[in-house]
Amino acid sequence: MHVKPGKGSAFVRTKLKNAQNGNVVERTFRAGESVPQAVLEKSTMQHTYKEGDDYIFMDMESYEEGRLNAKQIGDRVKYLKDGMEVNVVRWGEQVIDVELPNSVVLEVTQTDPGVKGDTATGGTKPAIVETGAQVMVPLFISIGERIRVDTRDDKYMGRE
Repeated sequence: MHVKPGKGSAFVRTKLKNAQNGNVVERTFRAGESVPQAVLEKSTMQHTYKEGDDYIFMDMESYEEGRLNAKQIGDRVKYLKDGMEVNVVRWGEQVIDVELPNSVVLEVTQTDPGVKGDTATGGTKPAIVETGAQVMVPLFISIGERIRVDTRDDKYMGRE
């Protein structure tokens, strides 16, 4: 926000987010003060396989392989499956973020059977999908069905 007080020189009041750890800081800059620009590089990579604790990705432009660990990917690792394309955001050589698609289609591998007449309205039950993630699904979903899951908030979106 640009502020021009009645007395003194103008300044800019900002909120800055640290891309490495997510902290938000309020900073004030005087008029004419410059800030170095952070150069972020975004590349599309395809997850090919998992080896130990490392996830192997292939760059879709140069076809070079790269390794990322679960800490670099974050909690979205639970939706990562072979062949999935993701966007990797880097600052220099450091990985800042791994962006998965907003929704993925996964097969239900484990869930309790839904019993007719359990609830008066639509109820939910936990289900484990092929990647090992747990998602709350409606009672009518059974083992072997393919469902669409929102990776941003872990919500069931529908059947495929």
